[in-house]
Parts: sequence; C-alpha cells; structure tokens
Amino acid sequence: MQTVLYARVSTVEQTIEHQRTQAEAAGFRFDRVLIERGQSGVGTRLADRPEGRRLFDILRSGDVLVVRWLDRLGRNYEDVTATVRELLARGVTIRTVINGLALDGATADPMQRAVRDALVAFMAATAQAQAEVTREAQAAGIALARQEGRGFRGRKPTYTRAQLAQVRDALGRGEPVSGAAREAGLSRQAVYRIAADPAGSEAALVTWGL
Repeated sequence: MQTVLYARVSTVEQTIEHQRTQAEAAGFRFDRVLIERGQSGVGTRLADRPEGRRLFDILRSGDVLVVRWLDRLGRNYEDVTATVRELLARGVTIRTVINGLALDGATADPMQRAVRDALVAFMAATAQAQAEVTREAQAAGIALARQEGRGFRGRKPTYTRAQLAQVRDALGRGEPVSGAAREAGLSRQAVYRIAADPAGSEAALVTWGL
C-alpha cells in the first residue's frame, strides 16, 4: 500500500508548496508526490494530464490518494465524478486535506453509498461552478481594464494573480474570510476587497500588467 499526494495548479506562476505544506501539517505522510503545473482543471481531463495519467497507472487497491480538495482532481463535473467512481471501484481511498474527508468504496450499504455519491457530486459541481465564476470575473476584469485604459491605474494591487486565485478558490469552497486570508497569505481587509469586487480585482492586475 502507498500514499500518494496529487497537487495541481493551473498556471506555471502559481506555487504548489502550500498544498504539500498543508497536507503535512494535517498529519499526512507520502510515499509519492505528483505535481501538476500549468494544467487546467476545466478543459483537460485528469487522465489527459501527464501526472494524472501516472495516477491511473500507479494506484492500486489499498492505496490512498491525498488531495487538498476534490477540485485539484479537476473542475469539470463529469470528469471528477467519473474519476472518483473509477478510483473507488479499484479500492483506492481518497482523502482530502480540507475537512479531512475520506471516500472509499468499502461500504455495501446502499444508503451510505448514496450519501457518499451525493457528497462527491456536490463537491464536483461546486468546483465547476467556482471555475465558471472565476472565468466570468476575469473576462469582466479585462473588459473593464480596456474600457478604462491604462492612463489611470489606481493603487497597485497588494496581491498576486496566484493569491487572487487562492482567495477565489477558498471563498468558493465556503471558507470564511479569515481562512481565505490565511491560505493566501493576505490580510483580511485585502480578502474583503477581493470578495466585494472580483472583477475590479482582476482589472487591477490587468491594468498593472501583473
């Protein structure tokens, strides 16, 4: 049996280390760590990503797959739910760092299976919805930046694009502002501003060329 951490970020600029650090702080120890950089969880299925393919190759019955949250597997509802079903059918246990969830295929009780499958479906749907909200905010931010031009740029953002993505991700999971601030390494005031105006936050990054 082995324990494998799968960590993913959608751009090469984002750091992956916080995913491993959070997992270790939660008490996880790994035999392998697979790191996926610059891979979208929306447009690319897990099985089509380099490290995602490795997951399917190496995971066997009795193994444990650790992810920060199910959205690391992907942000496409069909892909995530199909992936979870296949892994559970293999006898793999999936554990999340956030909230310490454990998903396995051991139970034969239909009611327990229904509850488990409903939870997976909810998490996968939430991940896709958050990705769609983020995409819309980015488009609105770019449009706003173009409309206003670069003559007046306002205050330079105190956050990076990676931190903005982390805040959106955390808030989309229902994390409180304090939790989102902790994850992204920002002040609560910065997170409040991002939450209040996601399009404007994106626009600020665009106008400053960040």
